[in-house]
Amino acid sequence: MNVREAVLTVDETQTSFLEQGPSLIERTARTAAAAAADADGVDRDARFPHKAFEVAREEKLLGAMIPAEFGGFGASIHDVTDICYTLGRACASTAMVYAMHTTKVACVVRHGHGIPWMETMMRRVASDQWLLASSTTEGQNGGNIRASAAAVDVTGDTVSLLRDATVISYGAEADGLVTIARRATDASASDQVLLALARDDYSLKQTLGWETLGMRGTCSTGFELKVDCPADRVFPESYDKIHAQTMTPFAHLCWSSAWAGIAAAAVTRAQAFVRKAARTSRGQMPPAAAHFTAAKMSLAKLRALISANIDAFARAEHDERALGSLDFQSSITLLKVQASELAVETVMHAMRTAGLSGYRNDGEFTMGRHLRDVLSSPIMINNDRILANAATSTLMSGVPTSLHD
Repeated sequence: MNVREAVLTVDETQTSFLEQGPSLIERTARTAAAAAADADGVDRDARFPHKAFEVAREEKLLGAMIPAEFGGFGASIHDVTDICYTLGRACASTAMVYAMHTTKVACVVRHGHGIPWMETMMRRVASDQWLLASSTTEGQNGGNIRASAAAVDVTGDTVSLLRDATVISYGAEADGLVTIARRATDASASDQVLLALARDDYSLKQTLGWETLGMRGTCSTGFELKVDCPADRVFPESYDKIHAQTMTPFAHLCWSSAWAGIAAAAVTRAQAFVRKAARTSRGQMPPAAAHFTAAKMSLAKLRALISANIDAFARAEHDERALGSLDFQSSITLLKVQASELAVETVMHAMRTAGLSGYRNDGEFTMGRHLRDVLSSPIMINNDRILANAATSTLMSGVPTSLHD
């Protein structure tokens, strides 16, 4: 992807970005340009996208969601998902790291007001551009976030925790960490708390590597996580509430936006291939041009799906009853499944448009990196697990009686 392709395009219906002024758009575009320039090297070497995040810090994007009173831009869900989409067009690993960081920041912002430590963390994210990582996968739980094995141990004003964190994306690069644990040693696996930690609050000992097909720059290695910190690092609210109101909506919306960006980048290359082929054959479409039409249709469905869910969350953002409703929870949970499948479908159509030119790794229309990266989406919290867990709730949810229900 070149610098021109990295520039953010804003849909006329998305006014929230415009309300922030052109500076936020320009900040995102500069970050995306740096990410695009380094994307092949990040993928090849499976290294963290340092150059992209150096620019992101310079542009203050890591604190975009922090409220203005704490030094941030007060960016909305529309803003941060647009950033994820734009970065996804440039470098999938950069976009996914930003998406995961944004989800953790959202937890602190939405559940940390009035809590001195959480407000301090907000200020540090805004002023020092702290990058927050996430530790939710543990042991052999296979990404089952709603069950924890490790428990916090409270002693006076301090807490300790020892966790077999089989995946902590960019853990070695982060300035802080948000993790879940059982509330106490005698608590059930689903009785959980969330902790927001500074780098001095924990130590990491690497236990697993990260040699994968795609998303190589996320550096999602395994660690033994050892926490010893003040008790105010624990959110007072129970994790089940944070999970439903913030963690799941922001994760699924931001991840989906990043995947849509990957799909859009592949469609852009497919379009360039078709145009070049048509020019060299006096306007005759190449044999696989039908796949380009299918790719455009699939991308349109993907964008519409994500936009509808962003709008739904924005409307219900401060309404606990609406956020906890069966319909909303089913929709936001299944968004991850639908978006990941559509993203893979889109990139496959784009690659088939370009044929061998897309399959090659050494040409201007190569899509190997896009395909490898997007293939992570159905297995990142496995779609089969989500569909199985959602069976009961979807059975209880009514069938709409009109197009507008």
